[in-house]
Amino acid sequence: MLAVRNTDEGIQVQDVAGPEGSGVRLDVASAGICGTDVTFVASGLQGFTYGHEFAGTTADGAAFVVEPSIYCGRCPECTAGNTQRCADPAHGTLGIFRDGGMTESVVVPEYTLLPLPAALPVRDACLVEPAAVAWHGVGKAEPRPGERVVVVGGGSIALLAAAVARHLGFDVDVEARYEHQRAAAERLGAGRPKGDYDVVIDAAGSPSGLARCAELAAVGGRVVVLGVYDDTIGIPATHSLIKELTYVNAMAYGRPDGVREFGQAADMLAARPEIAETVITHRFPLKDAAEAFRVARDRSAGAIKVVLEPSR
Repeated sequence: MLAVRNTDEGIQVQDVAGPEGSGVRLDVASAGICGTDVTFVASGLQGFTYGHEFAGTTADGAAFVVEPSIYCGRCPECTAGNTQRCADPAHGTLGIFRDGGMTESVVVPEYTLLPLPAALPVRDACLVEPAAVAWHGVGKAEPRPGERVVVVGGGSIALLAAAVARHLGFDVDVEARYEHQRAAAERLGAGRPKGDYDVVIDAAGSPSGLARCAELAAVGGRVVVLGVYDDTIGIPATHSLIKELTYVNAMAYGRPDGVREFGQAADMLAARPEIAETVITHRFPLKDAAEAFRVARDRSAGAIKVVLEPSR
């Protein structure tokens, strides 16, 4: 069986043993390359099959997307709906430090599976995971009717956050670095920044991006930090102090008030097929994973979400 792993020579497609253990077996149909995957490859992280954004089918043809979070379901955080903050030592994510979905077949715990809405093709369903991240982030902002929303960043999480805000009925603008990202944002109904905003979503993950968030925020505004930072980050002091800004962190997704955010994201993608059509820019067969990762690294060349299709 073929699987995507990092090596001293970079990403390779290797022949590995088939999946074992208890759970449900899926033939993987689509696996997205996340910015986190690209960062891990560059840092030399090895020892597992990559891929935490993936979907596939069972032997009887049923289609599912995998919510890759591994959690106990019993600790106080889990019972409160914050499964992304599970306190169990075994808590983690498939495809991050443990085998994931960039492979031909996987065996996953049954509780990780979400049946796909009929209108969501399995080849697009790998987008549910980053869409759920975006859904959770917008939810953490608690936007109120009439408030203005802006997203700083032009990658897949940024565009999906804009799509979520639009889906929930808010006007939203996007500040992106590259023209193809700006064009994608406009196709999703987002405008370009003008004025100040009640809700600012940081999906850039850079000090300059966070500084821009503080500039765009209105007095008393909320900044949601969706960007991933590897080290200590500085809060833009002057704007934050004078405007009395509130910063809120958002990680992954959970079940607030008992509602599965993964399912809400899947329903949105099913209702709005233009989101996947816009955000997924490249598709490769599994054997071309090295080239797919190269394309995913080069955002200036037009890539937003790059997808591997093992069954292709």
